[in-house]
Amino acid sequence: MTEDDRALIDRFLDMMAAEVGASPHTLAAYRNDLRRSVEDLGEQLVAATPRALSRLGAKWADLSTATVARRSAALRRFYGFLSDEGIRPDDPSGALPRPRVERALPRILGTTEVTEIFELLEDRASSGEPVAVRNLALFELLYGSGLRASELISLPRSALRKGQPFLILRGKGSKERMVPISDRAHAAVERWLELVPRDSPWMFPSGKKHLTRVRLFQIVREVAGVAGIAPERVSPHVLRHAFATHLLAGGADLRVLQSLLGHADIATTQIYTHVDSARLIDLVNSRHPLATGNR
Repeated sequence: MTEDDRALIDRFLDMMAAEVGASPHTLAAYRNDLRRSVEDLGEQLVAATPRALSRLGAKWADLSTATVARRSAALRRFYGFLSDEGIRPDDPSGALPRPRVERALPRILGTTEVTEIFELLEDRASSGEPVAVRNLALFELLYGSGLRASELISLPRSALRKGQPFLILRGKGSKERMVPISDRAHAAVERWLELVPRDSPWMFPSGKKHLTRVRLFQIVREVAGVAGIAPERVSPHVLRHAFATHLLAGGADLRVLQSLLGHADIATTQIYTHVDSARLIDLVNSRHPLATGNR
C-alpha cells in the first residue's frame, strides 16, 4: 500500500468516526476491506480506474455475496469521500460489482421527535444569539431541503437569493442540482446571513473557511441531546432520511424525491418505499381502480 493510500484511508476513517459515528469495530472492518481491495487491485487505490475496479468481480468470484457487497460498499463510500473532498474529479465506483442483497433500512426520526427538536431551536433562536440563529438555519436546510452534510457546510453565501425559492448547489460527483427551499427555511437563513460578516464567501463560515463536517455532526448531536433524544440516533444523514421519508408519507412522487435527494439511480431512492410500506399499501387499496370496483 502506498503512503498516499494509507494517508487517505486514515482521513476517510476519521470522517466516518466523526460524521457517521462509526464504532471501532466498523472502522476496523472498513480498514480491512480497503486494505484487501488494494491487494486485489495490485495498484494504487486512490488512482484506480473504472476498468481496474471492474476486474474485482473476477477476483472476488469465490467470496460470499455478503462479503462482496461489504467490500464494494466500503469502496463506494471511500470514492464518494474522495469526490466530496475534491481529491478525485470523478467517482469510479459505478464499475464495482453490485451483488443483490437485502439493503438495511435507514435510521429515521418520527415527526414528533423532529417537532421537539425544532421547538427547542426556535425557542433558542428567539433570543437572537448568533449561534442559536445559525443552528436553526442549519437544521432547516438539513430537514427542510434534505441537503447532504458536505453540500450544506460548503454553501456559498450567494446560494440564497432574495425571492428565489430554490438553491442551486454542487452536490455529489460535482453535479449541480436545484433544491427547493421552504419559506420558513428561507426566513431562517436570511436571518442568519444578517449576522454573517459581509466579506465571508461562505454561508456558514468558521475561521477562514467554512464549518467542518465534524463540527456539524457535533452540533446536531448536541441539539438532539438537549431535546431529549438519544444523540446516537441523530446525525445530519438521519435528518436527510427523515426529510425523504416524511415527504414520501405526505404523498411525494418517488421520481421527485430522487431529484430532490440528488440520487443518480432511483434504486437508491426506492429504499424509502420499504420504510413507508404501510402507507403505500393503503394507497394501492384505496386508489387502485380494481380495489373497490366489481370484477
